[in-house]
Amino acid sequence: MSATPPPPSPTPTASAERPPRRPYDLGPMPLRRAMLTLDERVVRAPVQRIFDLARRVEEWPTHLAHYRSVTFRQRARDGGGLVEMRANRPFGLVDWPTWWVSEMAVDTHAPAVRYRHVDGVTTGMDVEWSFRPVDGGTHVRIVHAWDGPDWPVIGTVAALAVIGPVFVHGIASRTLAGLAAVAERG
Repeated sequence: MSATPPPPSPTPTASAERPPRRPYDLGPMPLRRAMLTLDERVVRAPVQRIFDLARRVEEWPTHLAHYRSVTFRQRARDGGGLVEMRANRPFGLVDWPTWWVSEMAVDTHAPAVRYRHVDGVTTGMDVEWSFRPVDGGTHVRIVHAWDGPDWPVIGTVAALAVIGPVFVHGIASRTLAGLAAVAERG
């Protein structure tokens, strides 16, 4: 995530004209990182409903007030691809703009959605959304794992003290709550 504006994105038509690429192989979620954030809840909806909302990221701005835009720079055959996301982290009356670019992989069998941030302050962050049926709905779990930005001396401290708890958790918790509300409405 970054507050500085990113370089201009390719136009959506240029991305849409490219054939879908092979899916990203992001491997298992690396959990031995300096920063781990966890957001989870039981969503009172079937697995397929909340999973579909979570993987259709280009629709997030229509459901979530804190998302400004989600644009695929290139799609992959599994429904993932290279995706640019722009969201606000609200602080009272002030919104702090953030952005990042991720490789996104969708596993319909698990089901799970995996990301690896490849541009923005959070470059190198791994993310996993997982979905498990439970009595009364679906347990949704979002894990962010990261060693922090490549800033000498303060990178890990910044990740642990500010970026993870204030920005990552602040945005992820709102995203999960918002998508849960949509899924629970049916």
